[in-house]
Amino acid sequence: MAYTLYYGRSCGGIPSKTITWDENGTKDCSVWSGVTCDNRTGHVIGLDLTCSSLKGVIHSNSSLFFLRHLQSLILSYNDFWGSTISSEFGKLTHLVHLEIFESGFSGYFPPEFSYLSELVSLGLSSNDELILDTFTLKRIFSNLTSLEELYLFQVDMTSVEPVSLMNLSSSMTSLTLDFCNLQGNLPDNIFYRWPNLEKVSLEANENLTGFLTKTNWSSPLKYLDLSFTEFLIDLPHLTESIKSLETLRLSSCKILGWNPTLLLNLTQMTSLDFSFNNFCGQVPWSFLNLKHLTYLGFQFNNFTGQLPDINAHNSSQISFSSDSSKNQSLGPLPLYLERISLDGNLLDGKIPHWIYSLQLLQILTLSDNQFTGQIDEFNSRSLKELDLSHNKLHGPIPRSIFQQVNLTWLDLSSNNLSGVVGLDEFSRLQNLVCPKLSSNSLSLSSEISLNYTLRRLTLLYLSSCNITRFPNFIRNSKNLLQLDISSNHIDGQLPIPSSSIVVFLISNNQLSGEIPSLICSLSSLEVLDLSNNVFDGKIPPCIGNFSYSLSVLNLGMNKLHGTISATFAVGNSLRNLNLNGNQLEGLLPPSLQNCKKLEVLDLGNNKINDTFPYWLESLPVLQVLILRSNRFHGFIGSSKTELSFRKLQIIDLSNNEFSRDLPAKYFENFLAMIDAPPEKLKYMGESYYQDSVVIAIKGFDIKAARILNIFTTIDMSNNNITGEIPKLIGKLKALKGLNLSHNKLSGSIPPSFGNLINLEWLDLSSNELAVEIPQQLTEITSLAVLNLSDNRLVGPIPHGKQFNTFDNTSYSDNLKLCGFPLSKTCNNTSDEAEQSSSKPFQQFGDLEQRNGFNWKHMVLMGYGCGLVLGISVGYIVLFNKQPDCFTKIVIKYWRRMMG
Repeated sequence: MAYTLYYGRSCGGIPSKTITWDENGTKDCSVWSGVTCDNRTGHVIGLDLTCSSLKGVIHSNSSLFFLRHLQSLILSYNDFWGSTISSEFGKLTHLVHLEIFESGFSGYFPPEFSYLSELVSLGLSSNDELILDTFTLKRIFSNLTSLEELYLFQVDMTSVEPVSLMNLSSSMTSLTLDFCNLQGNLPDNIFYRWPNLEKVSLEANENLTGFLTKTNWSSPLKYLDLSFTEFLIDLPHLTESIKSLETLRLSSCKILGWNPTLLLNLTQMTSLDFSFNNFCGQVPWSFLNLKHLTYLGFQFNNFTGQLPDINAHNSSQISFSSDSSKNQSLGPLPLYLERISLDGNLLDGKIPHWIYSLQLLQILTLSDNQFTGQIDEFNSRSLKELDLSHNKLHGPIPRSIFQQVNLTWLDLSSNNLSGVVGLDEFSRLQNLVCPKLSSNSLSLSSEISLNYTLRRLTLLYLSSCNITRFPNFIRNSKNLLQLDISSNHIDGQLPIPSSSIVVFLISNNQLSGEIPSLICSLSSLEVLDLSNNVFDGKIPPCIGNFSYSLSVLNLGMNKLHGTISATFAVGNSLRNLNLNGNQLEGLLPPSLQNCKKLEVLDLGNNKINDTFPYWLESLPVLQVLILRSNRFHGFIGSSKTELSFRKLQIIDLSNNEFSRDLPAKYFENFLAMIDAPPEKLKYMGESYYQDSVVIAIKGFDIKAARILNIFTTIDMSNNNITGEIPKLIGKLKALKGLNLSHNKLSGSIPPSFGNLINLEWLDLSSNELAVEIPQQLTEITSLAVLNLSDNRLVGPIPHGKQFNTFDNTSYSDNLKLCGFPLSKTCNNTSDEAEQSSSKPFQQFGDLEQRNGFNWKHMVLMGYGCGLVLGISVGYIVLFNKQPDCFTKIVIKYWRRMMG
């Protein structure tokens, strides 16, 4: 077999077992690594090629299938991508143990597996393209009557009916079916079939239902994981009927009868995980009375309060109540704790000293809380993972952290830590994979002469760390994949990291000169952000096609000039291209049409002189198009495709020289703006790089650090566009903002605008619009900002709902308008109606005076209140980051208006 497969690279630094095999040397297989022979017959009965760098397809004529006496076969952690599980496996009828984890197998289970009747253990986990259906499961497993252990983690079981699991052997002791996409209801009595069951793991089958309410467990169950399923769990019954449990994981479950003291009945418990369950109040510290407990997980709940501190002078006792006024229960210090995970709660106060004293602690994750104070020194050197990020911790980084020689993950980002940290300190942490120190008040220093290597370094996040020079050890880190060294004080020419780099973020520094063409040698690069530096010169021509994997290219806010001469190759992966804020000129390169995966294109604030690039409509997933503040001209349109720009959410063509009519055809095709907003909120971009964009709202340029999928705007202001406003715009029901101001539009405001039920700001000012304001606009209850000033509108201003809250600035310079809030009354409007309709705004004025806050200086256009304050002000605060006092006044007024 060794000679029918291609030897790939070794995995994890483990040498391939087959390197000890020699075809021309000894034939004594007992000296071959990974091979076990029968002492009497000499037959090969065991083959363990775990992580042996094997690569290629296992064909049905492989010599492997001539080893008919095999009892144990392990092929895990190799690369057999493209291989199906051959029916020839069915000829290995003496197999007792078969394990092929994470090896790239795909396709369906062969029915011939049913011939392996002596199998006791079967493991095919982490082959996510391997498929098992109900028919095959019944056919195979009905014959595997000796099977005790089954591991199918990440095998596709979408087509398996849960009831068919009843066909598994009654001898089962361990069942692992995590991430299998099982769907439907698991029968209540299924666990009766397996009286010897010790482990059940069904994690992350999100559509799998069942009831653990009346099940009488006769088995000695030790491990139960139903996390992220739809199981209904009766906790009192569970704790009473399965006292043998050692591991219980019920993250994001439907738990009935939550009473943490019941878990004290499970005296053998070593691992508890109740994350993602929206529990509130204080953390139930009585769990620490479980003397065998090694893991305590309550991540992403709503627990509040402080962690308990050591009671009095007895270091072996701990107080489980943080409120000294309450009766305190005492218990032993949890000396065996190896992992504490309380991320994503609302815990505050100092991290108590007893946590730093745990001698066996390996993993401590307390991120996304409100902890204060300094980080104390750790008494042991057992830590492997430490995450205290996104808290309010201050002071220096303790020296003991740099003595944790087993540390692989260190995240202290987004705190207020201070002091000087020598980067040479990291040279002691040779197992470190990912250090994150970003967004603190630290100063990281590095001697240029220092030249050490962190051999396992993979991810490095050092943004906002006051670094002045690019550290040498980064250049020497051959396995580095992600580097964020943005928002520092690094100057000079662009440093080039090692060729392994995938994500390179060095924005917001003081780098200058030309972008070197050497950057194009980074063939694995997927994200490159050089924005907000002082680069000049031209964009290197190679930058459009040096990496087919390049997904994000951000060169915005520099001093680049010349034309965009880059050629974007066919089949490229570019998703986000940002060249905003440079001095680029000339025409757009037609090769942009090759960027079929492009979602964000931001070319704003340059000197590009071209007609509208209608050919971009062929980009099937384009969501953001920003061409603002250039020298584009001519007609917006010339559509040639049936569904052009159908995914577009944000289009900004403002401050150009476009002319003629608005592009009615495009408005009809903006399907992302026609459909209702998506129910699930998410941000555009990847977890390691989220897209940002500058958006004009009420005359201000506001940077949205991230783009929500519900955010949809159209801005074509400050052009020379003529003609009438298309009625089709009224179909864009998902639209949040519309700005057509400072053009030469004529005619009327379409009554169809009343259908824009999600619209939050509307600016049609400085046009030539005439006729009356349609009453239908009052139906836009979400409208917060309205500007119709400087037109030729006539007649009474509609009143009711949001229109009762807009002030004079919304309608100024329309000489023939009348009614509230203007001083000019209409002939058919009574004084009483005028006074009644003006009361809300008068109340708002009173509120301004009482709070010493000048609303009109803050807001240049009319603001609405009503229902919109729960929505639109959220955008304004999010993007514009107004002071807290602004938000509090709005909320206070909203509550007053609602009675």
